[in-house]
Amino acid sequence: MYEFEMPLVVDAHLDLSMNAMEWNRDLRLPIQELNRREQGMNDKPDRAKATVTFEELRKGNIGIVVATQIARFVRPDSTLPGWYSAEQAWAQTQGQLAWYKAMEADGHLKMIKTKSDLDQHIALWSDGTDQTPKPIGYLLSLEGADSLVDISYVEKAYNYGLRAIGPAHYGPGRYANGTDSSGRLNAHGLQLLHEMERLGMILDATHLNDDAFWDVIERYHGPIWASHNNCRKFVDHNRQFSDEMIKALVQKEAVIGIALDAWMMVPNWVRGISDPRSSNCSMEIMADNIDHICQLAGNVNHVGVGSDLDGAFGREQCPYDLETIADIQKVFGLLKQRGYSNADLAKIASQNWLNFMRNALPE
Repeated sequence: MYEFEMPLVVDAHLDLSMNAMEWNRDLRLPIQELNRREQGMNDKPDRAKATVTFEELRKGNIGIVVATQIARFVRPDSTLPGWYSAEQAWAQTQGQLAWYKAMEADGHLKMIKTKSDLDQHIALWSDGTDQTPKPIGYLLSLEGADSLVDISYVEKAYNYGLRAIGPAHYGPGRYANGTDSSGRLNAHGLQLLHEMERLGMILDATHLNDDAFWDVIERYHGPIWASHNNCRKFVDHNRQFSDEMIKALVQKEAVIGIALDAWMMVPNWVRGISDPRSSNCSMEIMADNIDHICQLAGNVNHVGVGSDLDGAFGREQCPYDLETIADIQKVFGLLKQRGYSNADLAKIASQNWLNFMRNALPE
């Protein structure tokens, strides 16, 4: 099916619970049935264009994902969607957690909280047997810290399995400001860094605006990754990383996951108007972003997959040569054609993330 013998893949960013809880998608269904059920629905632009189900993850040999909780706090005059209190946002994330636990009980997911969990799961997915009945491992991440009512909630979340936090999402946040905003971390944000460092948590630099990014780089001494970011070289927007930011992350021993949202892949994308094929948005652009980070780093150790597929978009806003998340495998064939070795591709597919997780997770 794919040009390269399928490697095990770790995908560092999937909004699984958002799809289940807000889009009302049963990810246990075949992708064709899930999309058939959404025919004629128009409440969201990606209806009937979904790319992610458990079956498609397994088809793509995607054995581990970084799965999100997400709930933004907003003020009543905000143009962004969200919740009017931190307590409401927290409750939303707890509903998402309950869905993850329900999928664990049904055999589709397995939470990874420790090095031991990780090693056991990799052994399961590497034993040469059929992947179909195996649970998909997930490391839990919070995208935007707004739902943490106060600093004491960081440890509450850590105790139920949260292992990574991105302090910001879009716009101004309760702890840090994100995409399309400015300003360094506030006093609560500095407390958040201190508590995360005490607990040994992973800080996700994704969505930090430039001011907050450099603030974090200077202050945070725990593990840092960027679960789903692309290169500003190709799309000049503050959502992307400049070459200087990429080099700073390399210095921090970070890994950067490349995303597959078309507006992050081709310049001048207009949501709801631009088309992937006419915009020439293909998996080659994912390969371009991976290659650029490797060239800046001087090695293949700091880049991986962070697709963000079904992060409020579907086939209408992702590479035209990708039908489902299983097609992430295509990028490895493209990279092989560019001269990347099998050992390089294994690192990009999963080993970089696995090495990072082994260093960051508790025993």
